[in-house]
Amino acid sequence: MSEANNTCELCTTAGGEPVWQGSLCRVVLIEEADYPGYCRVVLNRHEREMSDLPGEEQQEMMRVVFTVEAVLRRLIDPDKINLASLGNITPHVHWHVIPRWTKDRCFPNPIWGLAQRSDTSIAAMIDVQKLKQALAEQLGEPNVTSDRSIP
Repeated sequence: MSEANNTCELCTTAGGEPVWQGSLCRVVLIEEADYPGYCRVVLNRHEREMSDLPGEEQQEMMRVVFTVEAVLRRLIDPDKINLASLGNITPHVHWHVIPRWTKDRCFPNPIWGLAQRSDTSIAAMIDVQKLKQALAEQLGEPNVTSDRSIP
């Protein structure tokens, strides 16, 4: 198993606003005005690829990703949720869970693609406390005393 990498952003920072943490991974909220509710699920140790994880950890990571998706759907009712695991710039296992609306800036393109419109009117807001509470209910209480706490 890999240890923290001192040059990796997701090893040296939380990677967003912490909203939940378990022993394997953490959920952080990304401050992105055009995409309210945008979360990342980040592995708590440095590994480059999902296939580097043992099978039970792969399953647990995906359980957390799918739970975040379901909670966001319930809390903010987006038109679609995008799931992405890229890591080209930050080669550390993490998943993007991105609520999408048909009137968002880039829809139907990926959020990193060309903007389709400049005047977006997404009224959705994320209540961070409700997000934290819902994740704790679905995933269990956050485990901030795990082997590696959020930086």
